Amino acid sequence: MARRSRRGVPALLAGLLLALTAGPLPAGAAAPARGPAAEGTGMVMVLDASGSMAGKDGSGGTRIDAARKAVGTVVDAMPDGYPTGLRVYGADKPKGCDDTRLARPVAALDRAGLKRAVAGVRPQGDTPIGLSLRKAAADLPRPAAGSLGTRTILLISDGEDTCRTPEPCKVAAQLAASGVDLHIDTVGFEVAGRARAQLECIAKAGNGRYYDAPDAKALARQLQRAGQLSADGYRFKGKQVRGTATRGGAPVLAPGQYLDSLGPNEERYYAIDLDAASAADFSATVVPPSGAAVGLLDALRTRVAYGSDGVCDSTTALFAQREGAAPLTSGVSRIPTQGGTGSCDKAGRYWLVVERKAARGSDAARWPLELTFHVEHPLKKGVTPAQSEPEYGAGGKGATLPATAPEDVTGGTGFNDARTLHQGVWRDKILPAQTLWYKVPVGWGQQLRYDVEFANEPRAKGYRAAPSYGATQVYTPFRTPVGNGTGEFSPHVPYNGRSASLSMGTVPVAWTNRYEAHPNVRPVHQNGDFYLAVTLGARASQIAENPQIGVVLRVAVLGKEKDGPQTGASVSEASRRESGPSADVAQDSGGGWSTGRMVAVAVGGVGVLLLAGLALAYVRPRRRPAAADGDPDPRRGGSW
Repeated sequence: MARRSRRGVPALLAGLLLALTAGPLPAGAAAPARGPAAEGTGMVMVLDASGSMAGKDGSGGTRIDAARKAVGTVVDAMPDGYPTGLRVYGADKPKGCDDTRLARPVAALDRAGLKRAVAGVRPQGDTPIGLSLRKAAADLPRPAAGSLGTRTILLISDGEDTCRTPEPCKVAAQLAASGVDLHIDTVGFEVAGRARAQLECIAKAGNGRYYDAPDAKALARQLQRAGQLSADGYRFKGKQVRGTATRGGAPVLAPGQYLDSLGPNEERYYAIDLDAASAADFSATVVPPSGAAVGLLDALRTRVAYGSDGVCDSTTALFAQREGAAPLTSGVSRIPTQGGTGSCDKAGRYWLVVERKAARGSDAARWPLELTFHVEHPLKKGVTPAQSEPEYGAGGKGATLPATAPEDVTGGTGFNDARTLHQGVWRDKILPAQTLWYKVPVGWGQQLRYDVEFANEPRAKGYRAAPSYGATQVYTPFRTPVGNGTGEFSPHVPYNGRSASLSMGTVPVAWTNRYEAHPNVRPVHQNGDFYLAVTLGARASQIAENPQIGVVLRVAVLGKEKDGPQTGASVSEASRRESGPSADVAQDSGGGWSTGRMVAVAVGGVGVLLLAGLALAYVRPRRRPAAADGDPDPRRGGSW
């Protein structure tokens, strides 16, 4: 194994800088701009203005005063233009179970208008939560055909429904089942007992998340988290397609990107026509609401099928944690054998099969599904590819990474708007239950190596929560996860508000890696943008006092880039012009690991809190048939 790095004083100072710079957004400062939200995306806040909100909040003010300030904090932190509205209940008459109205329609964010609307609320009446939820769903825009957005109802309440009809939990379940894009988050302000239980039930039934706010400061913090998490939802991209339950009638896909949806314990088939010589790479990504219930062994499985019952390749990605869902990706390839005589080497019809495994009690809603399909044509006749690169070598745990002052960056919401990073140190902020996305260009003969460091954060008053987790995953240009089961890196670390770090990387990019048996080597066979995903577990919302948690990435692209995949390729002109990745990053020369087949599992949603031995519980099969008698500005990178 490679030796551990000794980074010394510069890295220590950078770590201290990380701890000092983590904190909430300043009042009145808008969050960094995102790309335009998908059509049909938006959030409506549903604010309790019943009589109890006129009571004292324990800090000298009233609960409604605290709510007004908290709503102001939310809208200040939301991205410019994000569709946002406000509904209130209990504000217009002393009694009445029909007392709910839309105070501000869901439209491009109007910070001043929303603040004026909430300032005019005078609490006095009943608490018709169920009716308000039903009407709030109608307040939200409907997505256009073929569009996948995120629609959020954010309920803020200090008590339970006093009207009983319609029953709030049942309404939440009905609304969540009505589409893949709607979820309900709840914030309980100084609640306990039955009131808290009801708000937790609404969030669970509504595929959302419950946030507990025992005081005014916590209310502002939790509202900001919920609002930003909604606005920073995964940006989808692709052509709408509908897979079939069997091979018969399956849509035929050309190379490209597609959108569908997937229910629990459901299979979807997609037909593909392939020639005899080209490689084909597929990925499937499900994006559940962050509050969706998942089990340790809930999974996304992909396979490439042919003939009556043949399988060229299959893999299973697991959530492997119970803190709530996160994006989960599984990738497979059809690689012709070197001899060209394998069962999967023939030209003809193949099928991509995507299956979602869900245990009893897991989320029953359909989830958005994003598919990609790429074709890699064979090398030109007479070109001999360089040998495979199955060892980590200097790119293992012993690699010394940059320790310069960090530059600010804002991670993307998914693969489609991942932010471009180059070698260096980068600083971002992450929300509990959020996944941030980045991409790093990696050339032929180069390997990616990076660390992720989560900040030392002040912990919330009365903190008693169990530890959460931080996690990372690295994906090939074709979106295949390759960071699990290597024996070199672990994709997860416990997080309790104190500093925590992770290491991750890939082997060097080599065309012939496609023939390697190890599942974490074979997909690293194409140069291009490698994707990094960083996740913070949902339970961190009970741990950290600040709405967001600081995170630093130390990124190195090791080795000189070659000008092609062929044997004897020269160093690229770009590498000759620059000092090169190895010029300012010392490299240790530790060993690697064997290329023999290992027991491995693709653990996804990036969020992974593995139990001891879980990696040995599932085998990630790479089934091969027997042969018959192979952006310029890194801080604003990404495409929308």
